[in-house]
This record gives sequence, C-alpha cells and structure tokens, in this order.
Amino acid sequence: MILINIGDELLLGQVINTNAAFIGQQMALAGIEMTECVTIGDDETAIRNAIEAGFAKTNMLIVTGGLGPTRDDISKKVICEYFHRELVMDEPTLEWVREMFAARGMELTETNRHQADVPEGCTILKNTLGTAPGLWLEQDGKILVALPGVPFEMEKLICEEVLPRLQEIFHHDHAVLYKVLQCTGISESNLSDQLTDFEAQMPENFKLAYLPKPGIIRLRLTATGDNKESLQTTLDEQFEKLKAEVGTLTFADEDIPMQAVIGKLLHGSGRRIATAESCTGGYIAHLLTSVPGSSEYFQGSVVSYSNQVKRDILNVREDNLKKRGAVSEPVVSDMALNVMDLLDVDYAVATSGIAGPDGGTAEKPVGTVWIAVATPIRLTTKEFHFGKHTGRLQIIERAANAALNMLRLEIEKDLRR
Repeated sequence: MILINIGDELLLGQVINTNAAFIGQQMALAGIEMTECVTIGDDETAIRNAIEAGFAKTNMLIVTGGLGPTRDDISKKVICEYFHRELVMDEPTLEWVREMFAARGMELTETNRHQADVPEGCTILKNTLGTAPGLWLEQDGKILVALPGVPFEMEKLICEEVLPRLQEIFHHDHAVLYKVLQCTGISESNLSDQLTDFEAQMPENFKLAYLPKPGIIRLRLTATGDNKESLQTTLDEQFEKLKAEVGTLTFADEDIPMQAVIGKLLHGSGRRIATAESCTGGYIAHLLTSVPGSSEYFQGSVVSYSNQVKRDILNVREDNLKKRGAVSEPVVSDMALNVMDLLDVDYAVATSGIAGPDGGTAEKPVGTVWIAVATPIRLTTKEFHFGKHTGRLQIIERAANAALNMLRLEIEKDLRR
C-alpha cells in the first residue's frame, strides 16, 4: 500500500503531516504494510504522476487532501481523469451537506454544493465530521481511497470505514507487529553501540528503529511474518531481551510520553505535584496537564521568569540571586522547596537556565540549566548542559524532559518504600 499526501501547506511546512504517521501506524496494527509515503503539492500534473507511479508499484493507494470546495482542491478532478469517469452529484451527500450547514446556521453556497460531486460509480464513505466525503474506487484490480486531509475527519474514516474494508479484502495471516521501548539519559550513538550484540542476534524478520527526540530515544522493535500468534510470542521474547540490555535507562515499555508515565504513577496515590519554572516558561506544566485526568494530581505552577517574581512570589533569597545568579543550585532549590509549601504539594519541580540564543557567559554558557525536585524528605538537584548550538526550543524541550525524568525517579523511590 502506498500513501499519497496532497497539499502545498505540507511542502511549505505550514502544517505538520500527522496524517502520514496516523495512517502508517493504523495500517501496521492491521497487518497491512505501507511501502511508500509521498507528499506532493496541489498540482494536477504532480497528483496524476503520483497516482500513475503508485499504481505501477502496487494495487492499493490511499490519497489524503484536496477534496474540499475551494479552487485548489483538485484531487477529485484528477482521480476522475485517471479512471475515465465523470463527476456526478450524489443526492444523499448533498442532503448531508445541507444538514451540516443548517446546523451551523449557515447558508449553503453553490461552491459548497460541489462537495457532493463524486466520481461516477464510486463507493461513498460518509464523513460524519465534515462535508467532504471519503471516496473508494475500484477498477481493473486497483483500489484508490481518497480521504479529506483534515486530521480528525481522516482518522474517523480510516478507523470506521477504510480499515474494516481493507481487512476484509486482505484477510490473511501476514502480520506486522511492533513494540516500543523508551529510554533517556544516553545519546543515540552510545545506545546503538550498547545494543550491537542484541541487534546481531535478532531474527531476520525483525528490525530495530531508533527514533530520537530531545532528551528521549524511542526504540521500535518491528516483526513481520505469516503467523501472527507465533510472531507475537517471538516479539515478546525479543522485547524482554531488549529491555534487559537497555536496563535502567528505560522509562516506559509502551509508546506513551513521559508525562503520561508520571500520571500512571500518581493515579490513585493521593499525591500532588507543582512546578516552578523559569527557562521552561510553563512548558512542564503544559506537558503534565496534557494528560487526561491530570487534575487529580497536578495542583498548579508558578512561572517565575523574572527575578522579581522569584523573590516576591516564591521567596527566593536575595543573597542567592545576587551571589550565585538566577541559574544556580541555590536558586532552583529555593524555587522547588518554596513552591511545594506555597501550593501544598508532595512533589515540586523547578527549572532555571539559559535557553538562548543570547544571555550566556563563559561560566554559564547557553544551554546551562539547573533543575531541582523536592519531596517532603528529599531535595535532588542537577546541572545540565544541553549545548549552545542546540537551539532555544530544543533546550526548553530537553530541560522539560530531564525535569520530568527526575520527578519520575523520585516518585518511583517513594512508591518502592
């Protein structure tokens, strides 16, 4: 199966192509192998060439984007030309579009009426979240599925309309399975060296992918085979070997972010956390509150970006600010301990650093970050150097992930007691 994503906004970087990641993941889970992913602009020739090239390699294409009502949405026209079909008005789709506009108190325009124009003889996949229907075309042993590019519309159509049809057509024992192990505190190259022997012993139908992001490395172990049950057993065995090799660097043996790991640790514990952030600007609080149910354990945050807020709200001692500077162990210690008291929590995380690109010194270059984690009985601090050439946003992300990992370790210590 080949995926074709259409949209100038994808090529210009104005929109991140999350559709490709979602479709690839869903196909893999269904045991359908996606061999290629192509991104092209809103151009008739490019779309036609991509469809022709795709069908030269496979009999199954999924196309996203270009199904809207505006002049740059030309996918339906090119698809009709390729399959030698006419665009026809589909009355049930038109009625649905009318209902959608009426529910929003909007007048149905002639432009929007054309949302109901579909290739003659296609199977219509009703889009209950939007006005552009999905399209399923079969001809000469070839299948093309066209879906709207709006992510939440596409995702619902993939799960409820496309996958059930594909699984019925391609019902077989061939399986593509994977598991994800996540680790932190090591570089990608060093981790690769550490796993040399593990990779050498893997079965031929296994692959290990390194998927790094700032401060974190996701290891995806993928297996392909013809017997799903047997393949799952072997995958589980290999995954346990991988976990043993990675050891204490592991923070999750599933594909969830660090903040979700912390949420699982705190759920039902009755313990609460707060943050006091300077260089991370509330990003740690944002990550923690992105987890559903985080109100159970997250109390609040003080974004003490200026020294005045550090003094007046968090009661950071003036001597520490003057003698050691805002980016120092004494200051983040004060921040963590005092926000813990201020917000009456069991755990507090504090950060202070230089995210750049300016503000660094020879003693404290850009990328220097101090992090503190306070508990009722412990205070843990650590200085990090994330590199002055890394970039401001990456330094913030690395600092946040490092702080969350320090918090995770302290929570785990308490849960083991």
